[in-house]
Amino acid sequence: MKWTLKPKPDLNTVNTLANELNVDIKLAEILVQRGIKTFNEAKHFFRPSLEDLHDPFLMKDMHEAVSRVEKAIENGEKVLIYGDYDVDGTTSVSLMYSYLKNIHPYLATYIPDRYKEGYGVSFAGIDFAHDNEFSLIIALDCGIKAIEKVAYAEEKGIDFIICDHHKPGEKIPDAVAVLNPKRIDCEYPYKELCGCGVGFKLIQAIAQNKKQTINDLLPFLDLVVTAIGADIVPMTGENRVLAYYGLKVINTTPRIGIQALTQHINKKELSITDVVFIIAPRINAAGRIKHASYAVDLLISEDLDLAKNIAKEIEEFNAHRKELDKEITKEALLQIETNNEEHNYTTTVYDENWHKGVIGIVASRLTETYYRPTVVFTKSCEFLAASARSVKGFDVYNALDACSEYIEQFGGHKYAAGLSIKPENYNAFKAKFEEVVKNTIQKELLEPEIEIDAELHLSNISPKFYRIINQMAPFGPLNRRPIFQSNSVRDNGYGKQVGQDKTHLKLTVFQGNPKNCIGAIGFSLGNKIAHVQQEFDIVYQLDENTWNGNTFIQLQLKDLK
Repeated sequence: MKWTLKPKPDLNTVNTLANELNVDIKLAEILVQRGIKTFNEAKHFFRPSLEDLHDPFLMKDMHEAVSRVEKAIENGEKVLIYGDYDVDGTTSVSLMYSYLKNIHPYLATYIPDRYKEGYGVSFAGIDFAHDNEFSLIIALDCGIKAIEKVAYAEEKGIDFIICDHHKPGEKIPDAVAVLNPKRIDCEYPYKELCGCGVGFKLIQAIAQNKKQTINDLLPFLDLVVTAIGADIVPMTGENRVLAYYGLKVINTTPRIGIQALTQHINKKELSITDVVFIIAPRINAAGRIKHASYAVDLLISEDLDLAKNIAKEIEEFNAHRKELDKEITKEALLQIETNNEEHNYTTTVYDENWHKGVIGIVASRLTETYYRPTVVFTKSCEFLAASARSVKGFDVYNALDACSEYIEQFGGHKYAAGLSIKPENYNAFKAKFEEVVKNTIQKELLEPEIEIDAELHLSNISPKFYRIINQMAPFGPLNRRPIFQSNSVRDNGYGKQVGQDKTHLKLTVFQGNPKNCIGAIGFSLGNKIAHVQQEFDIVYQLDENTWNGNTFIQLQLKDLK
């Protein structure tokens, strides 16, 4: 792993901020690196305010969207709330349903079947709406490229409101309203909302017209923070505000579905990390293994016993998902080795028997292993469906666009995308994808990198230092938990490999004075035990460890040399 120390910011700015905030110079350095240079900027950062949320009517087509929803309510129309089958989609649908049900009785939810309908708005979904006399579809976390589908719906007398955050194509669907801050003709100040975030702006606008305040919408933010965490959007601007207050809701008055999902977690307070690694995978497992409607039913439930039963089923889906993930990853790695493709610029693998619901996770696992853009295919009806993942700094969406002659359909983000191709185009696509990436990727992007915020002497670590680091939460892209480097440290001689298969490394390290020791844990670093017999350098994040009722600050090692 390549270690890259971030450039030191302007010393005068750092010193001024450190004095104004009365904090350690290293903490001021990290804040300035993140664009926080003044007392007021620090106040906004450490104390996010709901007043910092933008007026939803700044988003293009918001007036049209609200007007159409109000018309549907006034006329007693049937409204179908439609969303994608991942966490962002299911939380979006649950959010919109939970809000609108209080003001409109004629609602239903619809999540496309991952295996029969695929991603996004489907003809089958529109037929369902038509057959059941729905005259308005609100599409969430999908729809920005559904030009033909929206036209098909219009022929059947069905209007569309689209709430999406994916990158638009050259043409926008001819819907009643298309809410997407990434539209080039949209001047909304914050561009990085997730799909559920865009849905929240719509209910915020409806609420404003009803003279409700932002405080009336607080109970819905447990869904929004779950989507923000799962969709890996930047933890800046509005996302940071929504996530901050969403975590407060999760930790004080979560909805019944989230209570049922987290009842087994023995923690006083859940963090964004818990949302990403505990709540989100379980919500996702429903759509991966069975059907995402289980997740929606859980999240809109008002009956705790029913919610607990659904949560139990979802727990079983998640356990099955883990087994499939492990098995398919093993098969994919073997395929790469058998084909002698370890040194390619890309990884593209296929097996018709792989479970479509977990190929995205497998693509992430392969990217972690070989650190290069990866596409994992499986059979899906008459097509091959795939999930693509990328490495930091490389836009896989653009790379797929360059291979579009072999692709039937694709969509997604810079680092994650989905696509489908005809089976006969697999080899041609694989060769083209390799060629495109080889000719466009910078070679240094193929080497995993760890960005280090600051060098730190272990003596700087104190309860106050750690407390202020924690106040920088919620963490996420563009506001990661700080990573530090300490040089020439030593182990106290009791360092050892731990874990069932000895893959982890447990140390007690000091820098200078052997009396000033601090515990350290390095997950998956057990094979580096030989490097700790003399002085070594470490990169780490600060964490806590509770043992026998006592809580200590510890280092969570990322790498050592």
